[in-house]
Amino acid sequence: MTTVGEVHTFRGPVSTADLGTTLLHEHVFVRDHELEVNLPDPEWDPAAMVAAAVDGLRRAHALGVRSVVDLTVPGLGRDVALVAQVAARSPVHLLASTGWYAPSALPVTFGVRGPGLLIDGPDPLDALFVRDIEQGIAGTGVRAAMLKIVLDRAGATPDVLRVLAAAAAAHRRTGVPVTVHTDPATHRGREALELLGRHGVDPSRVILGHSGDSEDVDELRALLDSGATIGMDRFGMEHVLPDDRRVRTVLALLRLGYADRMVLSQDAAFYSRVTPPSWRRAHAPHWHLENLPRRVLPMLRAGGATEEDLHQMLVANPARLLATAPVAAGARTGPAAREEER
Repeated sequence: MTTVGEVHTFRGPVSTADLGTTLLHEHVFVRDHELEVNLPDPEWDPAAMVAAAVDGLRRAHALGVRSVVDLTVPGLGRDVALVAQVAARSPVHLLASTGWYAPSALPVTFGVRGPGLLIDGPDPLDALFVRDIEQGIAGTGVRAAMLKIVLDRAGATPDVLRVLAAAAAAHRRTGVPVTVHTDPATHRGREALELLGRHGVDPSRVILGHSGDSEDVDELRALLDSGATIGMDRFGMEHVLPDDRRVRTVLALLRLGYADRMVLSQDAAFYSRVTPPSWRRAHAPHWHLENLPRRVLPMLRAGGATEEDLHQMLVANPARLLATAPVAAGARTGPAAREEER
């Protein structure tokens, strides 16, 4: 059982007061197990990558990072047993997550399993998400501290809605926060809040990931005014948007008083099958866990961000979000709430 003020990490529960500087949207290893069997990547060496991740986390710790949320969920090659080897040798608190990375469609097996489908019965996603949070992931005993879903350019497809409904149900049962991979260019943040709200998820328990890809301050203010937290979480992805422009947007929102509803991160990984290490070194050299403390925080300070601002975004906000919170009385739950979105 998780007590008030605690959050589960790879090494067990810790007080949210002890999380310190927290990167709320990162990855350790992003993989594709089917590709590994059929089309191996010569850059993937498990022992070498574990060592590289341990070394990288130790360097991040030396720069002040104390906690990292690994948002690698199924659909991105999650392997908690392997990441546990990293966590055991790292001074940083690593936190796991559950959910499903499905930008448009789930694996074909889900198409025949679930309520009203060929193999009728409960939705297996419901059991998976709750088990990961309450008991542990894949027999490891490592319990998830966050739920992650996707609402990207493909929009609210039937499978995207199915994952969203299952995540909302798990949130209502456990109080674990929900982070959403969004596409700001197609205004998916607004859509995500609307859909989650129909399932009884309070915006204050939602993080709208990748909001920092947008420079539209008015649009971002509308999301913030809902009570949600926005993830300014892709620093280093300068092939998408340069860091100086990302910093400029954060500074504009700080001047408007929104420090209490932003979190900073990098969406980095020590290995990714999508953008492997050799590609990152050549095309995104700042896309790693040291970018925030080495480059971005000095840029923010130079632009007028105070130490109080930085503490709020990197320490206070993550601790508040990661603390499990009971769902308000009267929130819609159960089949009726799920049926609204079908």
